[in-house]
Amino acid sequence: MNKDIFMDLLQAKEYKAVRSILNVMNAVDIASLLSEMEDKELFLAFRLIPKEKAADVFAEMDSTMQAYLVEMFTEKELREILDDLYMDDTVDMLEEFPANLVTRILENVSKEKRDKINVILNYPEDSAGSIMTTEYVDLRRNTTVAAAMNHIKRIGIHKETIYTCYILENRKLVGIVSAKDLMTMDDNMTMDELMETEIISVHTHTDKEEVARLFSKYALLALPVLDDDERMVGIVTVDDAMDVMVDEATEDITKMAAMNPSEKPYFDTSVWQHAKNRIPWLLFLMLSATITGSIITRYQDAFSALPLLVSFIPMLMDTGGNCGSQSSTLIIRGIALDEVHFSDIFRVMFKEFRISIIVGAFLALANIIRIYLVYDHNLLMSMSVGLSLLATIVIAKLIGCILPLLAKQVHLDPAIMASPLITTLVDTCSIIIYFNIATRLLL
Repeated sequence: MNKDIFMDLLQAKEYKAVRSILNVMNAVDIASLLSEMEDKELFLAFRLIPKEKAADVFAEMDSTMQAYLVEMFTEKELREILDDLYMDDTVDMLEEFPANLVTRILENVSKEKRDKINVILNYPEDSAGSIMTTEYVDLRRNTTVAAAMNHIKRIGIHKETIYTCYILENRKLVGIVSAKDLMTMDDNMTMDELMETEIISVHTHTDKEEVARLFSKYALLALPVLDDDERMVGIVTVDDAMDVMVDEATEDITKMAAMNPSEKPYFDTSVWQHAKNRIPWLLFLMLSATITGSIITRYQDAFSALPLLVSFIPMLMDTGGNCGSQSSTLIIRGIALDEVHFSDIFRVMFKEFRISIIVGAFLALANIIRIYLVYDHNLLMSMSVGLSLLATIVIAKLIGCILPLLAKQVHLDPAIMASPLITTLVDTCSIIIYFNIATRLLL
């Protein structure tokens, strides 16, 4: 939908036309369109959204827009939105809101829903319990297909998903049935005859990254969540799992770029906050780089005897850093996809060592030829740089593959062992290697 046309209709008070447009638009597209409006226009346009679609649009908005609307809603409007909002979306919203808005929302939901919200809010932030919803379809063993279909028709509109139904016995999960089975099987069959008993589930304190991994591995639409007593308390749906994947990928990217993660979108984060997120790592890396400087000063005699040695330092350091980053990126990805484990560390090292020999030999040979031709056929100098480059690449690739695995083993995020940190370590190693080889061959 063209924003200008929509705004023209809204400003001309052609509310019937605006309502017709909103009626046929997808909830995600409406939220995106409203995000470009000023506050006053946003509130007016939101009130024109068909009632049955309003909660879906509200759930797709960012927390800033939601907070503004909550402040503007009447008590009746707020209750209507909250009644139609799924539990997990309500909890996500409350986690972002200031205390005064949280209080107002909790005052406008039923006691039953408020109790469920408080339970979910008390789960650890990175757990399955914190992203689950309590709105799912549960059935009994002796329920027939016909009775199950009638039950879904009656209550399904209030559930997050009806594609998977859960068979409970004394609140414990004993089986699952898909909507496809219910629609294709005989009406007189019972859930006991129909259900699958091989169930993939998680517990409330399972890490949400592990939850997302299970969705990816088994191509699930929903995943049941059990408490410590093995009773079913909720489900995680695929849309929430995708949000976790996006959040984790964003967090890894920021850490790999040597920044503290930010939960807010780029434009919603202040300049000061952006600076705060970047300064600590940059300060650490800057101070650690002084180690490289102190090593270089130890070899002043080599500089004096052969000043040309200095000109090759940037090439060695950059190549080493790039090689280390290549290895670390692949290993971090392998860890994230559960393809590489700490028990594989020696296999990984052997593989990266063989790769580094091939890569290093090729790059070293290219540099030996280049330096030999450019710098008066100085074979010793070209060999010094070539051998240093080969050794640097081997060390860089080994560091790049080992550090993420070690980080994972000691329960740190492997992403922190990415480019900037590895580059700093490799810089130090490359300088030591280079000047030790150069002083032995040339001086």
